[in-house]
Amino acid sequence: MVEPGKIIVVDGSGHILGRLASKVAKLLLEGNHVVIVNAEKILLSGNRKSTLNEFLSKLEIKSRVNPEYGPYHPRRPENIVSRTVKGMLPMRKSKGALAYDRLKVFTGTPKEYEKVEKVTFPEALAKKPISFYISVGEVSQHLVSR
Repeated sequence: MVEPGKIIVVDGSGHILGRLASKVAKLLLEGNHVVIVNAEKILLSGNRKSTLNEFLSKLEIKSRVNPEYGPYHPRRPENIVSRTVKGMLPMRKSKGALAYDRLKVFTGTPKEYEKVEKVTFPEALAKKPISFYISVGEVSQHLVSR
């Protein structure tokens, strides 16, 4: 167990997105500051083709009145991960919004977090061979190229 208010650096490499997001959301609600590094190496489970089609179909949802009104869909790996964590927080309550403010997500590892000890969650790590998953970076590349 980690004491509240501590800065926790999580290495996202090889973790499944949903499981990692639920663990991070719990840490944020406990009052910890969480930094996720290597967001592009986080994995999504499921069929590769259907996962990509699901993300592409979300991009087609637009406002009929004016596209500036949203909805806005994340395309970069760090935004996809932070949006997933945001979905697991009670954002309509002040504790959820404050918890979300304590989250930072990075693609790669910034210099200030290179030498810091990184946490991994064994229950969130991928159990099947890597070919069963698609990385968030791969999804992001596919979304940006469209």
